[in-house]
Amino acid sequence: MTSIGKQRGLQRLADENGHFTMVALDQRPPLAQSIAKARGIEVEAVAYADMVAAKRLLVRALSGEASSMLFDPNYAVPAAIDALPAHTGLIVTLEEHRFQETPGGRKSRSIDNWTVEKIRRMGGDAVKVLAWYRPDASPEVLAHQQDYVRTVGAECARHDIPYVLELLVYPFPDSAKHTTAYVESADKSADLVIDSVREFAKPEYGVDLFKLETPLPAASLPPLDGSAASKEAAAAFETLGSICADAGIPWVLLSGGAAPEMFERVLSYSYAAGAQGFLAGRTIWLEAIQQHFPDEAGVLKALEGNGLDILHRLGDLTRKEALPFKPRYRFDDIGREGAFTCAYA
Repeated sequence: MTSIGKQRGLQRLADENGHFTMVALDQRPPLAQSIAKARGIEVEAVAYADMVAAKRLLVRALSGEASSMLFDPNYAVPAAIDALPAHTGLIVTLEEHRFQETPGGRKSRSIDNWTVEKIRRMGGDAVKVLAWYRPDASPEVLAHQQDYVRTVGAECARHDIPYVLELLVYPFPDSAKHTTAYVESADKSADLVIDSVREFAKPEYGVDLFKLETPLPAASLPPLDGSAASKEAAAAFETLGSICADAGIPWVLLSGGAAPEMFERVLSYSYAAGAQGFLAGRTIWLEAIQQHFPDEAGVLKALEGNGLDILHRLGDLTRKEALPFKPRYRFDDIGREGAFTCAYA
């Protein structure tokens, strides 16, 4: 049974009815690329001040409609922690976006001088880690990634804070489709996604909520209409759902920058398989930044128009099709004064 602290933390991430309608703005390279495109400059020339300004605009426009938001500590926290409403949950990123690329795969690490303890101390409701992972990576890379995820899980248990694990498949350096961009891997297969989730659903990792990519490329998903093609696609989602259900771990979908209509289709497949919401970023806000930054009024107008419209549509679909999260508490063995305080280690 997950601890009270973790259950309460997960409840803080959902809306009042238990649906996870969450917005991600911890993106670092993708946001810098968007600002560079808007300004017509190289990514390396994007200023810290521009990153902070963009993140503050996202919080101002979207936070009131999100059940929770995902912040990174280097940009989003100083940019907008004061603008985050009290009713909106706070997930804080732990991992460094500058991963180590090796011939055998990618290695993750935490942001310098940043820890689970600090996230708990600053009032975070959950810790999020992105682990680049593919089961066919080298044994050394697999061992490194598994140890990293396991170590963070132990720290989250020690500090009684929910652990949100994001898994992403990626192309190897020698692949013809290699890229270090945060985009859906062009050569991923459903097995790579499913086997990754199967590994980290093991209790030893301490995961409390999965943030998962679609097992099949979003653009390839047929309409969910009962056809043979849709049944075949649904089977991959159902396998993910079964793994998470057997492990007792709720799961939500990441958008990966998919077009809103494509992401809605991904969500319908996912909700039919038991997913309980989304944690989406670029699908909601990318267009506003690329087309209008640094015009603050223009960005806000776009976010409060099309951006909020997308968020509302995703939220309506979630409330209509997804099962709500319900915290689980057990006090069957508490029968006397002091028993709970003694038992809660």
